[in-house]
Amino acid sequence: MIQPLLLALHGIGLAAAPSPSVPAPEVTMPVAGEWVELFDGATLSGWTQRNGTATYEVVDGAIIGTTSAGSPNSFLCSDRFYGDYELEFDVKLFDDQLNSGVQIRSHSNPGFKEGRVHGYQVEVATNGHAGFIYDEAGRGWLSKDRDQPASRAAFKSGEWNRYKVICFGQSIRTWVNGVPVANVTDAVSPAGFIGLQVHSVGGDPKWRVGWKNLRLRELGDGGGFASLFNGRNLKGWKVAERPESVRVENGALIVNGDRAHVFYDGPVYHHSFKNFELRALVRSKPGSNSGIYFHTVFQEAGWPSKGYEVQVNNTQGDWRRTGGLYGIDDLKEPPAKDDEWFPMHIKVVGKRVQIMVNGNQVIDYTEPDDVERPESFAGRLVDRGTFALQAHDPGSEVWYKAIEVRPLPE
Repeated sequence: MIQPLLLALHGIGLAAAPSPSVPAPEVTMPVAGEWVELFDGATLSGWTQRNGTATYEVVDGAIIGTTSAGSPNSFLCSDRFYGDYELEFDVKLFDDQLNSGVQIRSHSNPGFKEGRVHGYQVEVATNGHAGFIYDEAGRGWLSKDRDQPASRAAFKSGEWNRYKVICFGQSIRTWVNGVPVANVTDAVSPAGFIGLQVHSVGGDPKWRVGWKNLRLRELGDGGGFASLFNGRNLKGWKVAERPESVRVENGALIVNGDRAHVFYDGPVYHHSFKNFELRALVRSKPGSNSGIYFHTVFQEAGWPSKGYEVQVNNTQGDWRRTGGLYGIDDLKEPPAKDDEWFPMHIKVVGKRVQIMVNGNQVIDYTEPDDVERPESFAGRLVDRGTFALQAHDPGSEVWYKAIEVRPLPE
């Protein structure tokens, strides 16, 4: 059964948190799905260890993590990504000296510190910081208000402590044993795995931390999309070749002029995407040509040599039409019209590329193993990289807005 979730949440979206003396407004959240158990109580199925050599084992219905001599931070990570959700779990520090945490919306990819786990961490500690939000391997403490006596006293030494975490949009809130603790607004990571941390230690004390009763329910459609374009300026984007061919107007990113490409260069997923869903609204003037590149890299000049191009062209002279993979899997008939906004959705998982225009799938392409491309298309391969929008020529004018991405597990 799906039921409404009614919560007093402040700090939703970009709004600042109200003063503690002002009652928080009651906000109706999207419907919540069924609770899903993340741990079956008997095995570590659905979890993968990343970084470090700490040991994880199931003991009496709990996951027990034990420190290892000389190991960096270790993480037992969910195989699935989650975006908008409510998470609950019990955690116990068997040794008060140990620091631990639970990663949320976190990641590990070779493009960042050789795969080091990074992202939001809900702190587990006896020093008064339990429940606050730390950016692991990143910016440090995101919870700046860590002085409230009730929050600092919420975690009980030597006992199982009940945590609740709600991630919704840019809002992250936590409770420890029913006490409100963190209230953070941040837009860097919209989705990612959940990770159970065993912290590095000096020597070999064999300190332990345990987790049990881990369950999660997604909110709404599960969310997980992050905006790449703010609708006001080119913050997070970098123009190659001719900056005058790219402008922002009426909430849209417009490409119009001599050849140029504007590359996403912002903080989301360190602009290095492998598996993802990208969606955008697109509008072209008659006789216009443009394209959306993925798995590409910034290039000072010329047509991008790395990655695939998804064509945007409903009526221009080039016969290859909107939605096709340019030069690889082309479309001859346009699935959209000029002078009308149309949604484009690109999904890449492994070597499979799926493209939807106006809600209809127009491309379902899987790159063959050991594929050989002509020299001019040598870089048209599934890999990883960023996105780019193309200004094709002075006679082409294409508008983009609502550009959003959801990273998917690698």
